[in-house]
Amino acid sequence: MRDPYDVIVRPVVTEKTTGQMEESLYTFVVDDCANKHEIARAVATLWDVTVTDVRTMRYPGKAKRALLGRMVKNWELGRVKSYKKAVVQLAPGDEIEFYEAG
Repeated sequence: MRDPYDVIVRPVVTEKTTGQMEESLYTFVVDDCANKHEIARAVATLWDVTVTDVRTMRYPGKAKRALLGRMVKNWELGRVKSYKKAVVQLAPGDEIEFYEAG
């Protein structure tokens, strides 16, 4: 069994995902090799909640041009890293607190 901290890379906190949190939907960037069972087990272990559904998406890395040096003609081609995203639905009444009021 893999360590939950190796499965969950980071939470995705955007305007859209913040609105989905009211519906018990939480979004995470996960390890590329993680499957739905590992993701559900990791979220349940880390935050002590009940996971009812996991949806995963893969985003391939894309080519990106970056300016190199002072001359505008010096463009270099690079890549944006590919990643896997998971949307986890929790049981009614469960929630995850990302920000603690201190």
